[in-house]
Amino acid sequence: MPKTPRPSPRKTSAIKANRARRRGLRLWQRLAVQKEKAERSERHAGLGRDPLPPGRPWLRRPSRR
Repeated sequence: MPKTPRPSPRKTSAIKANRARRRGLRLWQRLAVQKEKAERSERHAGLGRDPLPPGRPWLRRPSRR
């Protein structure tokens, strides 16, 4: 049997304020994560390997399998 249609609850000022607060918090969290990711990728891009002295080959350990 289908449900009877009901009106949505009233949009009180408290409800509106809470929704706005949650929206703001989500925005701040998104921005914080974005910033953290940017810093992390920057750090990773800065990690380079020092050049080896001439005549020394790159050493690569064989896999243990």
